[in-house]
Amino acid sequence: MKREDLMESVRSQMPEKRWVHTLGVMETAVRLAERFGADPVKADLAAILHDVCKYWRVDEQARIIRENGLPLDLLEYDKELWHAHAGAWLARERYGVEDEEVLDAIRYHTSGRGQMTLLDKVVCLADYMEPGRDFPGVHNIREIAEYSLEKALLAGFDGTIRFLLDKGKRIYPLTLAARNGLIEELEQQDGGMVQKS
Repeated sequence: MKREDLMESVRSQMPEKRWVHTLGVMETAVRLAERFGADPVKADLAAILHDVCKYWRVDEQARIIRENGLPLDLLEYDKELWHAHAGAWLARERYGVEDEEVLDAIRYHTSGRGQMTLLDKVVCLADYMEPGRDFPGVHNIREIAEYSLEKALLAGFDGTIRFLLDKGKRIYPLTLAARNGLIEELEQQDGGMVQKS
C-alpha cells in the first residue's frame, strides 16, 4: 500500500484532533530517528500506524486481543494500553506490515518494555512529546531529548507512573520493566550512576 493510501486509511478511523496528533508523532519520530540513529522510514511507518485503532470500540479491541493470542493480562489493566497491541495486529493483518521492529514499536508505544529497541524508544518518545502535547513536564522532556533519548524517555515514564499512582491505578508490569531497563542502560553509559536531568 502506498504511504498516501495508508495515511488516508488511518485518518478515516480517528477524529481530526487525533490525526493532527498522529502527524505530530510522525514528524517527531523522524526527527528523533535522524538524531539518534534509528531508521527514519521505519519510524515514520510505525508513527502513522501507532494509534490506528485507538478510537475503535473497546469491546472490539478486547476481542482482537482475546481471539488472536495477544497478552490477555492487558485486559486487567487500563484500556489505554489495548490499542497498541490491537494496532500492531491490525498493521500486520490489514496493512501487510511484516517488519517485526515496526510492529514492536507500535505494540509497545504506550507501555514500553524491558530492553526497548532504538525504534521502540523513538516512537514511544515521539508519542509523549509531539508538538501538540501540553502537560506538566513536557517542555523538560523535549529539552532532554535534544541530547539523550534514554533520559527523555525515563522522564516520560516517571511522569506516567506518577500520574497512575496519583489516580490510584495499577501500573502495567512492562512499564516498570521499561523504566528499570532505561535506568540500567543509563547506569552503563554513565559508569554506574544515573544523574537526574
